[in-house]
This record gives sequence, C-alpha cells and structure tokens, in this order.
Amino acid sequence: MRYDRNDLNKAFISHAPGYWAADPPEEWHDYTWQLKNRINSLSQIEEHLTLCDEERSGILLSGTKLAMSITPHFFNLIDEADPEDPIRRQVIPRIEETWYDESDMADPCGEDSHMPVPGLVHRYPDRVLFLVTDRCAAYCRYCTRSRVVSGAGEQELETDYEAAFRYLEENRGIRDVLLSGGDPLLFSDRKLEKILERLHRIPHIEFVRIGSRVPVFLPQRITPELCRMLQKYHPLFLSVHVNHPRELTLEVKEGLERLANHGVPLGNQSVLLRGVNDDVETMKTLIHKLLMCRVRPYYLYQCDLIQGSSHLRTPVSKGIEIIEGLRGHTTGYAIPQLVIDAPGGGGKVPVNPEYVVHRDAKRIVLRNYEGKLFEYPEPNLPQSAPLEPAALLP
Repeated sequence: MRYDRNDLNKAFISHAPGYWAADPPEEWHDYTWQLKNRINSLSQIEEHLTLCDEERSGILLSGTKLAMSITPHFFNLIDEADPEDPIRRQVIPRIEETWYDESDMADPCGEDSHMPVPGLVHRYPDRVLFLVTDRCAAYCRYCTRSRVVSGAGEQELETDYEAAFRYLEENRGIRDVLLSGGDPLLFSDRKLEKILERLHRIPHIEFVRIGSRVPVFLPQRITPELCRMLQKYHPLFLSVHVNHPRELTLEVKEGLERLANHGVPLGNQSVLLRGVNDDVETMKTLIHKLLMCRVRPYYLYQCDLIQGSSHLRTPVSKGIEIIEGLRGHTTGYAIPQLVIDAPGGGGKVPVNPEYVVHRDAKRIVLRNYEGKLFEYPEPNLPQSAPLEPAALLP
C-alpha cells in the first residue's frame, strides 16, 4: 500500500473505531491514567468485546502463566467483531496457550544458563542483556520471557543491580549493554536516568540500547522530558517492537518522531506471528510505515519456542517467503533480517532465501529477485611460488 507523505492521516489514524474513539476521557494523554486504567480482567473485557469460547477460557487461565494487561490505547485498536483480529491475537489470551507441544521450552533462548549474576545475561563476547524489570505496559501472549514477567509465572526475576554493575565494571570486553526486561521505559525518568548515568560512567561501555514496546502500547509515555533525559546519554539506541501496521497510530508516530528528533536512532524488531503478519503485503505495509516514522526495520524474528505459543508460530519457510517477496520489491533499507534465536542459547542466526545457485573456484551463479540467473567470475589470482627459507632473512 502506498501513502501520500503530505496526507499522513491516510496512514496514521488518531483513534481506531474502538469504544473510546468517539469521546476519549480528558486524561487520555496522561500515561499514568493509561497505566491505572489497563484492562486486566474478564469482566472489563466483556463490557466491550464479545469473546469467543477460546478467548474466554484463555482469560480465565491467564493468571497462572502470564498476566493479561492491556492499555486503553492499545485496546482501542482491537476490532471488536473479529476474534481473529491481528491486534486482538497479540494481547488477549486464548485456551491454545495451554496446549502442549513437545518443542516448547520455558527458556528458549537459554538466558538463565548465561547469567553470571542475577538479571545480567552474557551470551555474546562483547555485549550483555540487562534485565532491569519484570513489568510491561501490556503483555504479549508470545513473550519469550513469560516465565519471569508479569508476576504470574512460577519463576521470579531477581536482578541484583549492584552485582550487575560490578560485573560490567570488571569485564572490560563488554562494550554494548541492552536494557530490557520487562520494559525499562516503565521506570520513572529519575529511576531510568540513575541506571543510564551509572552505565555512562563505565569507560569501556561504548553505547547502550533500550528494548521497549512502550512507544506502541503507551505512546503517551514518550514525553519531551523523557526524550531530553535520554539525549544526555548518547550514543543511545532504542529498539521498538511493532508487529502490525495498525499499531502505528498517529500518537505512536509522534512519539517515535520525538525520540528521533532528540537524536535517538530507532530500529524495529518484529516477531513473525500466524494470523498477525505472516503475509508479504502486511509486512510490506508495516515496514513502509515504520520508515515514515523514522524507524529502521531491523529484525524479523521467527517466534521463539516459548511454552504456549505453538498456535502463533509459523513454519520457517513462511519467513523466507516473506523476505523473498520483499527483496527487490522495495528499498533494501526497509527489509529486516530474518533470524532464529537458536534454541537453548545459540544466539541469533540469520536465515535468508537461497540466492546462490552454484559456486566453484571459477565462478558464482546468482539468482535475482526476478528468478533470472547471473554469473560472477571469481578473481583469477596468480599462483606465487613459495619462498625459500633464505629469502625470508633480512
């Protein structure tokens, strides 16, 4: 889908036709009001939606695994007449979350086994994941950390901040820290700044990243004051998480632009989800809208093998098909890298369509996006005779 840059209302709606659309409360733009009025019970949802049996049963059981909590802003995007609505599928529990799949794992990315101190995951040589909180503005039903977030699961996140800071100070090979959780942007400006300021004092840490769904679930949180505070700690990057183009409302776009205007580079990490974004046209609309919000599509994740997510997972071939449908049909700047976070802690592994048809010592045969074949010759390097040992002497 194409949009006129001068008529953004075609692409970015202010309010979806939800139950708050016609007459939003006076406090709507106050993020604290949004948090206090989250939808987190069956009775609240049934006031506004007609639930299918699978959803009703899922909500009744949600407190035993991953809590349900949805901000009014995001709830307002739900199509109340369609149980298969892509926004609805992401945040309303379903009974399928109780299905057993032999491939499911409690900790699919192997984070617990790579945690030298509580709350700090050190899986790659030069970077760490710092889990600073177990709470989010809303809870995605495919959350890879559902074992520890929301307070409903059997496992608790017990981050030892001082031990984590000492570990970072002592390990000079670490140059990159990713703050995640939970969602760091739920912290007050003052509490978040304390963490950033402490990291900023460690000389070998070159930059900090924040992973957050708050700009999408709670765009009201992206205040000028927050952006001015973040601006003090550059280089600082923010990875947002948008899965479907309808999530990019006018309020979300304004928040993302405010971050970008304060020098925060923005990237997006989508998760490939059945019935949400598992087709080329939806993904193309999403990545084009992201660029209009000054967000670079970064990763497209194959859904992790988290327990209770089998109904949302797609075949790996679907992701490859989508990337192949994008490559050559839109700017390369818009195309995310499809990755699988290798189960058990192997890290992110890129997955790409096969464009190399043949390769030998003399040539490589390539297939382009149209299916045409092209030959690229390998360089014909001269064979040099081995040097005699005497020739190596000064």
